[in-house]
Amino acid sequence: MIIIIDALNKHKFGSVLREMHRLRARVFEGRLGWDVKVRDGMERDMYDDLNPAHVVSLDDGGHVVGCMRLLQTTGPHMLADVFSSILDGEPPLRSAQLWEATRFCVDTKRLTTGKTRNSISYVTSEVMVGAFEYAMKAGVRDAVAVIDPVMNRVLTRSGNAPYDYVGSAKPMGKVTAMAALMDCSAERVASVRAFAGIEGDVFATEEEALARFALSQKPKPVPALSGDGRIARDLEEYFSQQMLSAETPDEAQAVMRLMSAVTEQLGAVRKP
Repeated sequence: MIIIIDALNKHKFGSVLREMHRLRARVFEGRLGWDVKVRDGMERDMYDDLNPAHVVSLDDGGHVVGCMRLLQTTGPHMLADVFSSILDGEPPLRSAQLWEATRFCVDTKRLTTGKTRNSISYVTSEVMVGAFEYAMKAGVRDAVAVIDPVMNRVLTRSGNAPYDYVGSAKPMGKVTAMAALMDCSAERVASVRAFAGIEGDVFATEEEALARFALSQKPKPVPALSGDGRIARDLEEYFSQQMLSAETPDEAQAVMRLMSAVTEQLGAVRKP
């Protein structure tokens, strides 16, 4: 399920955007080790303040499992400002019909391998389909993305190979970076859909997306503590109240960790 979050509806999706930024932090800082700005567990940069469009994938449980950022090239964008060395001295690409795609990532810990609906492959393709179809409706003809050779192979294998490249590949930290061009066309969308087995409309209405996301925010049931007597009952009541008052997944997880620690201590005390 794909939802597009932009300047027109972002006021409705603050919680979804926060989870998206947390996913980006886990992937770009945690898994890939990029030098990115992370605050309060969320990765953001200056381009997030320019009202980009975010393509967000929600799984069946309402969790944010994939995302991509789309930004117009008529103003500041990463290829012009951050990766300009790739252009070999040529002027930045600027066109109302060319968008830049950045900050693509998927939740490899929550998703599975293979090609099922909740797989890395499926969600990767779903985000791509959502981005291309949304761009086409906006009159955009092409997308440019800074990728590395690994991502280039992924795109090629998934029926989404770039049709050209801009400038030349350059070493960027631990990887080689290149600027790839992809047309926003019905043929490309059909190719990606065929590879992943995606049928029908990938987009959710705002109401459907909010209802789906709400599923991921429900507090998990508090397991019964194994302590004896009134202390155990009081602790169960306390932790249940804490879970009900938790406003974010991080707060709920903190309650679960505390409960686990207390349970272990109770068990240690009861041992002879």
